[in-house]
Amino acid sequence: MTGWSPDQAMAAYHDGVTVICELAVQFTDESWLAPTPCGEWRASDLAGHLRCVADDYHEYLDDAPASRMARLMATGVHSDTLGRKLARQNAAELAALPDAPGSEHITAFADSARMYALRIPALWDLPHHQYRETDVSVGSMTGAICAEWHLHAWDLACALGKDYRPAGPEILVAGWRAGVPYLTVDEDGSAGDAWHALLLASGRSPDWSPVGDR
Repeated sequence: MTGWSPDQAMAAYHDGVTVICELAVQFTDESWLAPTPCGEWRASDLAGHLRCVADDYHEYLDDAPASRMARLMATGVHSDTLGRKLARQNAAELAALPDAPGSEHITAFADSARMYALRIPALWDLPHHQYRETDVSVGSMTGAICAEWHLHAWDLACALGKDYRPAGPEILVAGWRAGVPYLTVDEDGSAGDAWHALLLASGRSPDWSPVGDR
């Protein structure tokens, strides 16, 4: 897998979790209600999503390569349709989540995410799921997860009126390409800026602001 290795994965993974935790402590009760680049989600909703998805990744890994995610991906649906299905799943999980402060959700997320990281190295080359004709290994899926943590760190930073840029965006792009082959990253279209290209590939606008979102 060119440009994506276990050592890079673990470093990027833990960096993403750490940044999310560092941003979370900067929120107040009021700012947890701030809008984020994630559609209608407020910062507290995003915290809940992170908690849910970290637990989901354990479930997917437990049942790989025949997990709930694998069954969904195996349908070979268009990426837009897949995105809508995943959004409905996210909404259902958030609705079922116990009411708790955003900080509590982030603490639970970090605990779950770090436990997941302990499982990855021994399973790196095993199959995780298949999308159409592409086999995605546990290591490749880790690339998608690493990118997700850093993208959500950017979302939380935006909610605070700050900016966030990871130290090694090229590594995250390599991980994204390994784990999310159906969503292409066009670095040339972002003037060679790997981070902006990844934001765009994930459906985000690098110019997003909380004022413009209201």
